[in-house]
Amino acid sequence: MIPDVAPRAVTIAELLASYDGLLLDAYGVLVDAAGALPGATELIDTLVRRGTRFAVVTNDASRSQATYVRRFAALGLAIAADQIVTSGSLLPGYFQSRGLTGARTLVLGTDDSRAFVVAGGGVVVELTPGMEIDAVAICDDAGTPFLDGIELALSAIIRAVEAGRRPALVLPNPDLVYPKGGGELGFTAGAMALLVEAALARRFPDHRLVFDRIGKPAPDLFLAGKQRLGVERVVMIGDQLETDIAGARAAGIDAALLAGVSRYERGAAIVPTYLLADLSV
Repeated sequence: MIPDVAPRAVTIAELLASYDGLLLDAYGVLVDAAGALPGATELIDTLVRRGTRFAVVTNDASRSQATYVRRFAALGLAIAADQIVTSGSLLPGYFQSRGLTGARTLVLGTDDSRAFVVAGGGVVVELTPGMEIDAVAICDDAGTPFLDGIELALSAIIRAVEAGRRPALVLPNPDLVYPKGGGELGFTAGAMALLVEAALARRFPDHRLVFDRIGKPAPDLFLAGKQRLGVERVVMIGDQLETDIAGARAAGIDAALLAGVSRYERGAAIVPTYLLADLSV
């Protein structure tokens, strides 16, 4: 049971003095769609110089570790592949554990998203009207047409159900929005899945056709990140209450909310351990 106490304002320096390792969200903490966020480069440089263990734990299912390493390097962030845990990396295990080898799968997302599904044994189908599917993976708003993608996905799911099949529905990134930069927000995979679920509930009210949400706030990413650090005293820094903070606290990990997409208000159902104004070290 998480104690219902108000979070304490804290600085990065205080967190470094109290914890042996940091888990860091990517979007909204280190980067947004426009580039590195204020203080991110200095924070990573400080962690590397001090030898502090850290890992990036992100709901992004659109980039492989290798793609992330290249993007981070271009932004001046020295982060290695083994320091990155993405929700997309959970897809191969999901497909294998559910016997989805050979499943005809519609993937809304990027080439890296599709590669995650292929690694799990799924067979990616082309996004076309009339396609037949056994599974749908909504990974990202980029890589496929946003509106056409969810409309064709919805239609394919309905055809499958009406034919007596229940397709597997998986959502590695439950986030609804992401920071685009300049104070602008964008809809992402979680919002796409909600639209599809709402339409399916209207068409099949008794079927409960919902996506399996395998990214944050589910505990897997946090536990995988902590395991990579190999230390016990760990804190998560994130910008979204519903995914970063709720998931970390449920996994038994302290969590600092960085001012960003979410704002903590007293009496909220999700309570971070700390409130972090910025990444200044």
